[in-house]
Amino acid sequence: MFGPFERAVAARYLIARKGERFVSVIAGFSLVGIALGVATLIVVLSVMGGFRQELLGRILGLNGHLGVSAMQGPLTDHAAAARRIRALPEVAQAAPVVEGQVLLTTDAGGSAGGLVRGIAPEDLRARAIIAGNIRAGSLAQFEGEDALVIGSALARRLDISVGDRVTVVSPQGRVTVFGTVPRLRAYRVVAIFEVGMQEYDGGFVFLPLPAAQLFFQLPNAVSQIEVHLRDPDASAAAAYAIRQALAERPIRIADWQDSNSGFFQLVQVQRNVMFLILTLIILVAAFNIVSSLTMLVKDKGRDIAILRTMGAGRGAILRIFLLCGAAVGGVGTLAGFGIGLLFCANIESIRQVLMRITGTTVFDPEIYFLTQIPAVVDPAEVAQVVGLGLALSLLATLIPSWRAARLDPVEALRNE
Repeated sequence: MFGPFERAVAARYLIARKGERFVSVIAGFSLVGIALGVATLIVVLSVMGGFRQELLGRILGLNGHLGVSAMQGPLTDHAAAARRIRALPEVAQAAPVVEGQVLLTTDAGGSAGGLVRGIAPEDLRARAIIAGNIRAGSLAQFEGEDALVIGSALARRLDISVGDRVTVVSPQGRVTVFGTVPRLRAYRVVAIFEVGMQEYDGGFVFLPLPAAQLFFQLPNAVSQIEVHLRDPDASAAAAYAIRQALAERPIRIADWQDSNSGFFQLVQVQRNVMFLILTLIILVAAFNIVSSLTMLVKDKGRDIAILRTMGAGRGAILRIFLLCGAAVGGVGTLAGFGIGLLFCANIESIRQVLMRITGTTVFDPEIYFLTQIPAVVDPAEVAQVVGLGLALSLLATLIPSWRAARLDPVEALRNE
């Protein structure tokens, strides 16, 4: 498309000589602007995508994709119901769970609210998000009526470690002849987990299912059955299959998409808004290409007239200035592509360096729920950003290049 003549002239125009540096400086700013816009867009989209993926993995890894509960009261005969659900081909795991809000206290005077989940020891060990993130102790001790597993942030708040005892107090008291008294019991910490999500590390406590049933006074009953699917996107079909399998009893099924729809829709809206705002950075840099090429055409009016009189056609002049603008936009886009990927690959190290230099907390886990900045690079999104940068850069060159091609040689020489 571009011949040796067009490439040689375009390269000559892009290399500044004495007295011609102003136009090259503007082109340099255009290149830097496009590079920063592309890099920033890649980083933000990767972080937003990683944020959604990490939250989705942690929320669903701990809570399950479907929650099966009775229409009213606790779910009885849960063992038979869980067996039927596990037999379905769409289901990977089905765990009966007892759940309740409690107050946790220690002998040292520490106290904090928490959510107790009673779950069978074998089901908790099968939860990779818990079993793979044990920071102290062992799940092998998670059995009997005296064991407790607690999140790392909650353990730090209570200043406890493995082997210490924690008193669990239920807000639903026990009725006696002397009135209602609080229901409480002490448990021994056998393991501390850290999944990397502040909401769970700072608020969740696990008890063996029989111990939780005894504490919450739910003999032979559970709050719900947490169901993990092989394909999270097939939750609607799995819910229908579960209703068919448990057709003889009235049940309520909570879908993860319905339970967390507001949260993930908010993340998606923020991502779309950030994409729009950061695209404007590339657009502004593209306008800089327009201004730099317009000044270049005005500066090279005499050269264009001479080239035209020597036989260069309008198409050749058009291609020369298209090549100038495309070179600036292309180099800027590729530079932004490399910077963005490099930043994403080292984003956590960069965060640690910034925290050491500034002495401030960057990406507070209590605000963003995660302890590390996630970055997941989506090749399709990166290709979209690179294509957007190249397209805007090429469009920005069309008007100045067309004006250069339409320049009248006689008028250009007369105005010199």
